[in-house]
Amino acid sequence: MTAEPAIPVSVLTGFLGSGKTTLLSHLLRQPELSRAAVIINEFGEIGLDHELVAASDDTVIALTTGCLCCKVRSDLTETLHDLLRRRDAGALPQEFDHIVIETSGLADPAPILHALMTDPSLAERVTLGSVVTTVDAVAGEVTLEREAVSRKQVAVADRVVLSKLDLTSDDAAALLRRVAALNPGAPILRAVSGRIEAADLFGTSNARPEIDAWLGHAPAHGHEHHDDEIKAFTIVRAAPIRAVALTLFLETLAQHCGADLMRLKGILNIAEHPERPVVIHGVQHVFHAPAWLDRWPSDDRTSRMVFISRRIPQRWVEVLLDAVGAEVESLSSPSPPPPSEPF
Repeated sequence: MTAEPAIPVSVLTGFLGSGKTTLLSHLLRQPELSRAAVIINEFGEIGLDHELVAASDDTVIALTTGCLCCKVRSDLTETLHDLLRRRDAGALPQEFDHIVIETSGLADPAPILHALMTDPSLAERVTLGSVVTTVDAVAGEVTLEREAVSRKQVAVADRVVLSKLDLTSDDAAALLRRVAALNPGAPILRAVSGRIEAADLFGTSNARPEIDAWLGHAPAHGHEHHDDEIKAFTIVRAAPIRAVALTLFLETLAQHCGADLMRLKGILNIAEHPERPVVIHGVQHVFHAPAWLDRWPSDDRTSRMVFISRRIPQRWVEVLLDAVGAEVESLSSPSPPPPSEPF
């Protein structure tokens, strides 16, 4: 019996007033979300038209587009478990093959990502998809300056959506520079009057396009993008990395730097399997199970890791990786024969 594919879970986050709810209200009407379950904070906030509602109960609203809206309980993990149980039992008005979670404006998205990556029973059923963060073009620059959680919301994003562009004549150049300093790996999309194509946000759950997007926009090797407290850098290695060296490297990072590691993504050439790259993904002290790709996305076979961190020196990470690799290599090499005894 073939195992059912894992259900991708995308996260929509953004600070208070950043246009997240307006964006979601438009997204719910698009056919791309016709087989999605969207977990929201309150039904009333998204202003659903009566004509759009096909059926509802206390926790789930079925839309005529085929999308399911689910109200989050006090515990997000339990909400997800309940949704999956009802799906398995055929107790939902519609089937779904994608989940979108809307966070509150003041929420740090890291605990949500942790829950998806560490809950054993959830990890068997779901996989982390895109993290999308909305940023207000009118007040975003001030918000990022004043609110630490807004900077973290941007730092963990796969994609950033610039909203409320219709409310300002500014070209938002300074805001774009600030966002790029926090997260140079995230493409910046523009929402016009709260509208954007769902396919541009949640169109893929495949690890390959995601890592291509990050690495395609990542800072060049040896170059850092700086913010007051968060910076991004890329580490590139031409030589393949042994699997045990990678494991020890990630374990050391998690143990000593977990709280300050906003996000880490990478595509690596593993010495034991050079024909298939592995994609790694971590948030703070939690790392997702490595994902092996069927083939390399391009002729570039170098190992590349993009770090978005707080107060973690790039040089320290480079020295750690090289030291672990050298130690593993020395232990793996055959020992030279002992010198012969003199007569």
